[in-house]
Amino acid sequence: MKLKIKLQLSSMMFLQFFIWGVWYVTMGTYLIKIGFDGLNIGAAYSTINWGAIISPFVIGMIADRFFSAERVLGIMHLTGGVILYVLIQITDPSTFFWTLLVYALLYMPTLALVNAICFNQMTDTKNEFPRIRVLGTLGWIASGLLISWMKIEDSSMVFQIGAAASILLGIYSFFLPSTPPQNKDQNPTIRDILGLDALALLKDRNFAVFILCSLLISIPLAFYYSFTNPFLNEVGMENAAGKMTMGQGSELLFLLLMPFFFSRLGVKKMLLIAMLAWIVRYLFFAYGNNEELVPMLYMGIILHGICYDFFFVTGQIYVDQTALKKIKASAQGFITLITYGLGMLIGSWAAGWFVKQYTLANGDHLWQSIWLIPAGMALVAALLFLTLFSEKKKVAAEK
Repeated sequence: MKLKIKLQLSSMMFLQFFIWGVWYVTMGTYLIKIGFDGLNIGAAYSTINWGAIISPFVIGMIADRFFSAERVLGIMHLTGGVILYVLIQITDPSTFFWTLLVYALLYMPTLALVNAICFNQMTDTKNEFPRIRVLGTLGWIASGLLISWMKIEDSSMVFQIGAAASILLGIYSFFLPSTPPQNKDQNPTIRDILGLDALALLKDRNFAVFILCSLLISIPLAFYYSFTNPFLNEVGMENAAGKMTMGQGSELLFLLLMPFFFSRLGVKKMLLIAMLAWIVRYLFFAYGNNEELVPMLYMGIILHGICYDFFFVTGQIYVDQTALKKIKASAQGFITLITYGLGMLIGSWAAGWFVKQYTLANGDHLWQSIWLIPAGMALVAALLFLTLFSEKKKVAAEK
């Protein structure tokens, strides 16, 4: 790629994830401040999961068939910026949920759109895309550091910043390289869009076990995304949002180390280590504190790299190795639907319900009891996976 295009795509990816990170990480802290209970907060976070479930329809039925990806991206971010600004005025939980749901339905499809815009400009995606995608993680880190520096974790200003960045990317999108519709003359079915052709893979017991455990492990993951920032603030950690970016730093490190570990450990051990890391993370949160045991809190954050990379990246590789060539795309769509969609949707509501049950009359929370719940969930998933999954050394025959 030309340097100009690299800079364009890198800036796009940076803003794409800056927008998400700037409000998503600390939203729970802000919502507690304005009087939302745990169930209300879980519902708010579930909007992203609903967006993940529905977004394939948007991409499959609109962006892939009728309009250039960069134009759809621009319109969605411009509209999303307005909605983020409107959220500042809302203090009713029900109204907040429905408004944020509209935003999520606009934002989540843009994750696929920025990838499509990148891929359309690349001839060697394996080497070129990671170098562009890493700017997204840096954008997320930058948002956390900015929030901490401004000391606005419990402020509606995070939505104002997100709105401004969204409008900026919306305008910028119209100047991105052209990415015309890829399936202009095709009529994809709902089965195609949701990746349901991958259901045939469930006949393989090991793949079925992998899907089940992916669903189960995504449920406790939602506890981390929804309530880590409120937890850290409540126990007295300063600049919690900034310190949470250590998780993204860890994610970058372990992403670079993935080839080293994968060649030596294989799929089963990598996935199992990720599940065990989830258990350890929540135990650190349950028994750590902001005094002499504060290193446990930091370790719980840093484990994010192993939790995320070793499970999700390894899982994507496993799916690619297992699926036949003609259904590889469907299989990747299906695992995304199971994890980011259904699994984390259940997790967001479950996390909200449990947090509400363990909220005291004065507004404080019994965090130890709360964190032991996702630790137990992760333990169940790990035991099932350890017992039932058997790694095969072969790759799908048809390429």
